[in-house]
Amino acid sequence: MAHMNILFLCSRNHWRSPTAEAVYRQDARVQVRSAGTSASARIRVTEKLLRWADLILVMEHTHKRRLREDFPDLYPDLQIGVLDISDDYEFMSPELMELLIQRVEPHLAAITSETK
Repeated sequence: MAHMNILFLCSRNHWRSPTAEAVYRQDARVQVRSAGTSASARIRVTEKLLRWADLILVMEHTHKRRLREDFPDLYPDLQIGVLDISDDYEFMSPELMELLIQRVEPHLAAITSETK
């Protein structure tokens, strides 16, 4: 089965998206990267990253809005899901990892059923 490329986005790429990347790094179904939408992000989202991704999972609706504002020409072609995870967790906190799995798995299930 072909890998799916998933890009996880939060604001500064400090806690939520790097945790999501770490949680799914060893998952055979996907290849993952993470970035942030803020100018102060550790790794800033780029057009190249967005084009790499088959699916972009953002933590909040504000991140989706930033993508629409920052990449207006590319935005209509992006497959974006909103995980609805607020910035209340530390990197690799058990609560955050559990929440990520709960919110990401339905997206993966929907995609794997489409490719069968």
